[in-house]
Amino acid sequence: MTDASATVERAAPEGLDEVLAAVRAFVRDEVLPKQGELDSFPEPPSPLCKGFHDLGLGNWWLPERYGGRGLGLEASVDIVSELAYGDAGIAFTLFISILGTLGVSLYGSEETKDRYLAPMVEQGGYCATLGSEPAAGSELTKISTTAKRAGDSVVVDGEKFFSTNADFASYLVVFARSATNPGEHVAVVVPRASDGVQVSKRWEMIGLRASGTYQLSFRRCRVPADGLLTGPGLRILEVALNASRILIASTAVGIARRVRDLCMDYGRRKRVGDKPLATNAVFGAKLGQMEMDIDAMRHVCLGAAREFDAVMSRDDAAEEFLRRGTLRSALTAKNWCGQTGWRVASVGSEMFGGLGYTREMAIEKLVRDVRHVSIVEGGDDVLRDLVYNRYVVPAANRL
Repeated sequence: MTDASATVERAAPEGLDEVLAAVRAFVRDEVLPKQGELDSFPEPPSPLCKGFHDLGLGNWWLPERYGGRGLGLEASVDIVSELAYGDAGIAFTLFISILGTLGVSLYGSEETKDRYLAPMVEQGGYCATLGSEPAAGSELTKISTTAKRAGDSVVVDGEKFFSTNADFASYLVVFARSATNPGEHVAVVVPRASDGVQVSKRWEMIGLRASGTYQLSFRRCRVPADGLLTGPGLRILEVALNASRILIASTAVGIARRVRDLCMDYGRRKRVGDKPLATNAVFGAKLGQMEMDIDAMRHVCLGAAREFDAVMSRDDAAEEFLRRGTLRSALTAKNWCGQTGWRVASVGSEMFGGLGYTREMAIEKLVRDVRHVSIVEGGDDVLRDLVYNRYVVPAANRL
């Protein structure tokens, strides 16, 4: 076992195969040995995240012009799966910045991109996105946080409920209602160190406990107006959620793979009668079903990621995404992987018998961790409603 600082000495990987090999080694050597520590609700970000950045792996999706690797979402599916195999909270901390950086990349000015994206790679920084509010969870049209133009500044006032990485992020992407036109919503970049930004609390989650999710308040927070993103705020959020939802779905793949492996290891050790449990036909059928579910989950994520990458490769990607908004494939991936991952984890816990309902076995943590896939960034029923209204009611959009 090595510590996080030791990983810095490894050579920085080049191509995707090398990146995946480096991620697997990082998970094996640094993450898996620290499971108890990571589940103890430690102060984020974990030093492990710094070790990941020091390997040259952090913020891997950022464009090469800002020092990133420029890896697409299809490549990110397997990267996130490998990270979540080790710890879903670490994975969430490391990839959720994509939600805000995508908005900046597509709809920020060149000055804004240079100011915020390049330092993320250089310094191993984070971005946080703030949309949810006490009275505006899934109904973001009810946002009450306001942004008011004041000369060359924007003044932000309000409360934001759930935001991962917000306390230690370099900058925040805040979605707010226009103070002068209540029917208009905007997105504005707020440096985390700005006066008037206050963390109210850190939420204690039942899973993803190595990540940090916060409630924040803004009191007369004045920031440069050039941080306003170009376009309708809630539509920009819809666009960015496509990427993060696909990667949230990918965490279910990594968790399910870990459940399968734990069950197989247990099946080899546990004896029923005079034979290993792994030779039992019922046990084997359950593991076979898990394998099929994992394969299907991964391909659903890859298919959604390929659609996303195809739009990103267009010269008019920003405009095309605004036209499309929420991608059906992203909704499908998150919804289906959340349900399937939960089923895999549930069956896996049953396979351990009574031990599966104790804290003595790693399976209980995986059951808690996988539950987030069906809850964060739109619960299953919210996504079903979106699919119904966007892709079933308009007959032209049906498959």
